[in-house]
Amino acid sequence: MFEFIEEFIAFIRSLTVEHFVRLFWFFIFFEMIRYIILEFVILLTNTITNKLKAKDFTEAERLFRFDNPFLSIIVPGKNEGENLFKLINSLKEQTYTNFEIIVVDDGSDDETPTIGRKLEKLGLIKHFIRNEIRGGKASAANLALRFAKGKYVIHLDADCSFDNDAIEKIIIPFYLDDRIGAVGGNVAVRNYKESLVTTMQAIEYYDTISISRIVSSKLGIYRVISGAFGAFKKEALDSIKGWDIGPGLDGDLTVKIRKLGYKIEFAAEAMCLTNAPNTLKKLTKQRLRWDKSLVRFRMRKHKNIFYPNKSFNFSNFISLFENITYGFVLNIKWVFYVVDMWFNNASQIEFIFVTNVILYTVANYFKFIVFSLFRTRKNAPISYFLIYIPAVVFYFGYYLRSVRIFAHFQEIFFKTSYNDPWNPKKTSRFAKDNNM
Repeated sequence: MFEFIEEFIAFIRSLTVEHFVRLFWFFIFFEMIRYIILEFVILLTNTITNKLKAKDFTEAERLFRFDNPFLSIIVPGKNEGENLFKLINSLKEQTYTNFEIIVVDDGSDDETPTIGRKLEKLGLIKHFIRNEIRGGKASAANLALRFAKGKYVIHLDADCSFDNDAIEKIIIPFYLDDRIGAVGGNVAVRNYKESLVTTMQAIEYYDTISISRIVSSKLGIYRVISGAFGAFKKEALDSIKGWDIGPGLDGDLTVKIRKLGYKIEFAAEAMCLTNAPNTLKKLTKQRLRWDKSLVRFRMRKHKNIFYPNKSFNFSNFISLFENITYGFVLNIKWVFYVVDMWFNNASQIEFIFVTNVILYTVANYFKFIVFSLFRTRKNAPISYFLIYIPAVVFYFGYYLRSVRIFAHFQEIFFKTSYNDPWNPKKTSRFAKDNNM
């Protein structure tokens, strides 16, 4: 062990700037520039512009309260009976109350029908609608949309809970700019202490997903409204005829709204808490589904965003280009990097690996601590996560990247998203036949 440490120190001392760049080019040019330097600059800029535009936000809030819009909250799902009472109680505590709640039961085989009808009878929800035969989440959401009477539609997952001002926080941005067609809420992990898997996801949501959405929203390239908590102009949903068959339907819907010419915004202060998968098996299943959607929807269904025609939109082009570059191409570059190091620097591979772990760990600590200064809402004590930061290198750099590569391979060559049991076979078959 001591011998390795001495050799490692000698390796570090021997590095010139040129040699360092040669060995760690992936970290320097792809990770550090994009996820540390650029995001820090955008966060700082966003903080300054928000202060300069304080009067605009105040005016938007005034217009919102004057308009007092009627909202439709739709909750599609299967076997969510145990979560419905908790969700309704969370919504009852909202500071804004001018809304209806529509619950669609998509062929549940638990107590959801009994619970849902009881909630409807008690007047706690406006409509409880049941699909006797499961049609999938998109089908359930579209059924709820048919009954929605609100000016804005808020899509929620039943297992979520919300800050008591979350509803108004997600609607106010619509009054900043009439061109905004959808607003995404800020989702955090409620069960972060349940297992190491949920802790890693909590750090991911807190430190990566949330920050990434603030940055992409500021740049005008925000591309995924989370199904757990998202708000939409009713007229925008009607124009695109609602949700298409997923999985990956959230990102697909967002791109469809962008293609209509609407702007997409992220409301960082509209907080939603959700339960994350608590085992590696469940998480892998979820991420395989999410990652396949990049190929299925971004690279296949919406590839016309890249066409230079009369409906070409530069921000949409950049949005998908950035998504494909960092979600797909970067993984290929990572494989090239590993192969490059293995074959061209085999004698130093152990030192290169350890140095990469140190570089990423230091970068992750910097991001987590410094970027926390830009957050107004913290889901958990920052100190709780600090001891887990070293594990983030392996979670992001190896586990998630490996899952992503495998998912892309499956979808490119075998289109396996159409076989995912997340959707009923009949709906997946229809989607495949119609290139959806």
